[in-house]
Amino acid sequence: VQLQASGGGLVQAGGSLRLSCAASGRTFSSYVMGWFRQAPGKEREFVAFIRWNDGSTYYADSVKGRFTISRDNAKNTVYLQMNSLKPEDTAVYYCAAGRVITTSPSPYDHWGQGTLVTVSS
Repeated sequence: VQLQASGGGLVQAGGSLRLSCAASGRTFSSYVMGWFRQAPGKEREFVAFIRWNDGSTYYADSVKGRFTISRDNAKNTVYLQMNSLKPEDTAVYYCAAGRVITTSPSPYDHWGQGTLVTVSS
């Protein structure tokens, strides 16, 4: 199983970025795909997840209304559209795949390599 995250970069506060997570190596129809982030000196925290089979989603309060998680079944890819970015959104963003519906990072079985998002004020 491989997860390849991309799309990070430097953006000004108020700007937007779209992260992608390309999944390969197995069928993910029964999986939950999550996005997490980790800022320097902080623990990894939940951002959002989407259930691959029915597309249901859940967001952390800190990003609700600003971020949107979605999936493209044909491309086996999950996206995180990030709008109205704030300096506190600066972190390395990771995509993950797991079989448990949870906001905790521990039960996720597979992780991408991370992509850095930097939001300048």
